[in-house]
Amino acid sequence: MNIYVGNLSYNTSDDDLREAFATYGNIAEVNLIKDKFSGQSKGFGFVEMPDNSEADAAIKGLNETNLDGRTIKVNQAKPRGDRPPRRGGRF
Repeated sequence: MNIYVGNLSYNTSDDDLREAFATYGNIAEVNLIKDKFSGQSKGFGFVEMPDNSEADAAIKGLNETNLDGRTIKVNQAKPRGDRPPRRGGRF
């Protein structure tokens, strides 16, 4: 299961996320989203957990908890196709 983690501190690292989620089970991948120009965290990321029951436990256990001084949001990530199209740029 791919898990969205939001409202992260800009100081939170991939290792911090891995450590928080590892107590709930096996972690396949951690992907902290960073600005492509500055390299600074954008304040959200994704954690991939292969076992859905462990992922559900992590979501229930970590949502609305404190990590690095911030109350994080944790839920199942929506597939890319299910999101509304982004607007922006020049017309």
